[in-house]
Amino acid sequence: MRRYGKHTDEDDIRFRPDRKGSRPRTHRRPAHEDAVEGMVTTVDRGRITCRVGERPVVAIKARELGRKGVVVGDRVALVGDLSGDRDALARIVRVEQRRSALRRTADDDDPYERVVVANADQLAIVTALADPPPRPRLIDRCLVGAYDAGLEPLLILTKADLAPADTMLESYAPLGIRCVVTTALHEGDAGDPDEATRRVIAAVRDLLVGRATVLVGHSGVGKTTLVNGLVPERRRATGRVNEVTGRGRHTTTSVLALPLSAGDGTPEGWVIDTPGVRSFGLHHVDPSRVILAFPDLEPGTEGCPRACGHDEPDCALDEWVATGHADPRRLESLRRLLATRERREGD
Repeated sequence: MRRYGKHTDEDDIRFRPDRKGSRPRTHRRPAHEDAVEGMVTTVDRGRITCRVGERPVVAIKARELGRKGVVVGDRVALVGDLSGDRDALARIVRVEQRRSALRRTADDDDPYERVVVANADQLAIVTALADPPPRPRLIDRCLVGAYDAGLEPLLILTKADLAPADTMLESYAPLGIRCVVTTALHEGDAGDPDEATRRVIAAVRDLLVGRATVLVGHSGVGKTTLVNGLVPERRRATGRVNEVTGRGRHTTTSVLALPLSAGDGTPEGWVIDTPGVRSFGLHHVDPSRVILAFPDLEPGTEGCPRACGHDEPDCALDEWVATGHADPRRLESLRRLLATRERREGD
């Protein structure tokens, strides 16, 4: 007869060493109090490169993280081999809370949002004024993504020697975002920027110091050349624009965070390069989060009907603007941005 309770001994316990699951399990997890902090700089097929101090360390996710995603910009805790030597491999055991997250969906009918970059401060939208022609709808969608993520937008207009910037500047002036207008960026045979390009890079660099800035733009706008100038020690391959179609081939294939060096190895900021984008899905965006980027309009929404999309006949923002609380152009810009959630870039 089998005994139980305090009369049980080892002869009464079934133990099958050749069977899975026979080892007692525990829900306790190690605290990893000796873990070292790092920042994720790129993710490539399960291998995660982090900056620990001034050296790169390659790591993988620890099993206890489960399906929790790790993206560029994440602050993480690492254990294991942190030497940074070839073939060394560390483990990421913890992902710290994110203070911001730039998200996008593959398309507007895709319900699954993806975090592109974590803990950024600024979104720099790079667009050419010609060759290839600007895509205002894509710019608007990137702006919505920036406002939704709580990032400050920056508009960089390149190739002003090929087309005037007046129309674009006038279109985005009511939003009050910072704009930089530049001529075409060029690199010489040795890959070094020419004098005009160096002046442009210096002007842009001043706007990036002290911030983590994500650069986005479709192919051929000069984004990679700009990154090469900002971070010359990590010069990246630059593609040529097709003279017939005006389209460039992708020269950046993964998100990559690069330190904006002060010259002594100390980062003064971060430049986060992204692959050329063809679309920026906004399925995940809630209009109530976008309105927060318009502090002059947001108080006027108190009288809006529930779940107002701010473009209905009874939207309270019309009266708010009519009584002089905000510039009508600001409301027009807000509605234009919110409308991009319902229209594709090519519409």
